[in-house]
Amino acid sequence: MKKGGIINSELSRVIAEMGHKDSLVIADCGLPIPEGVERVDLSLTKGYPEFLKILRATLDDLVVEKAILAAEIKEKSPELEEKIFALLPEVEIEYLPHEEFKKATNNSRAVVRSGEIIPYANIILISGVDF
Repeated sequence: MKKGGIINSELSRVIAEMGHKDSLVIADCGLPIPEGVERVDLSLTKGYPEFLKILRATLDDLVVEKAILAAEIKEKSPELEEKIFALLPEVEIEYLPHEEFKKATNNSRAVVRSGEIIPYANIILISGVDF
């Protein structure tokens, strides 16, 4: 048994298999997941588990060099945007219109589905290297 970190076997495997510049999406419960992209479904009920809890746990295991958010988060969920910034202080943040954001998920290794219901609680994490 693992001592710590992410214990969900699917998510742990996806992170371990990621290389430099691969992307991983952490999504609210409503983001469409493209056909052919792996789904790691952690959702249980509306609001649980929360997007930020999954993001925090993922950031403990994954080197991130860039993050992509939907531009609409600035207007619709500014408090969430601030919390994301606090978790990623040294990471480049890019914004895409939500429709383009959804298209960008097509190239991801996986989409991790949370139970989150906060509007635009979605992020694409681009993996970096730790050397």
